[in-house]
Amino acid sequence: MNVNLNPAQSPSEGSATKLAYNRLRDLILTGDLAPGEKLKIDRLRDLLGTGASPIREALSLLVSDQLVVRHEQRGFRAAETSRENFQEILTLRCALESMALGHSMENATDEWVENLVVVHHRMTRLQAERSDAFEREHKHFHMALIGNCQSPLLLRFCDQLYDLNIRYRYLAGRSSDYKGRKVDDEHRQILDAVISEHPDRAAALLVSHYERTGAFLKGYIH
Repeated sequence: MNVNLNPAQSPSEGSATKLAYNRLRDLILTGDLAPGEKLKIDRLRDLLGTGASPIREALSLLVSDQLVVRHEQRGFRAAETSRENFQEILTLRCALESMALGHSMENATDEWVENLVVVHHRMTRLQAERSDAFEREHKHFHMALIGNCQSPLLLRFCDQLYDLNIRYRYLAGRSSDYKGRKVDDEHRQILDAVISEHPDRAAALLVSHYERTGAFLKGYIH
């Protein structure tokens, strides 16, 4: 996921900001830029190979995403992590995604269900790899589950909470204890409940899925 900008290509300021934003976001989510770490512009220029202006704009956008904190006169830092913050994220995800899944199922169409099946199949094929491709499809599956709720604002909140949560998952590392969990079975059960049109069961399974992950991650959060 490294970004290597070629100066000869002379990218527009907007595209340079977008590249800087995506790269910095990845580095913070994966913990390569640690919680609380001071984000010095000069160092980030060397790291990303781009100018100071796109980096400052990207950092400002990441402040809005709650992944970066701006301190007056002291610059930017990667947002801190804590048990309290993680619990708040988990609680909000369970509440908002349950609501969004319920609305999605109320609005269910054959096309939406068929797309869920395709997305789930694609994710399952990548399950064993635990690669960047799997992480993308994993998020795609969870967002597809709620993507038929017809509420752009709700989806935006859920998308942001997903990213805030995945940051904790990366920080916890890929423990051998976690690898023994049958996550693919949990995903399949949620999908089956959606296909069989049982909204209460689907929502309960989704919440259980998140709470199991949360119970594991809490052991790695200080």
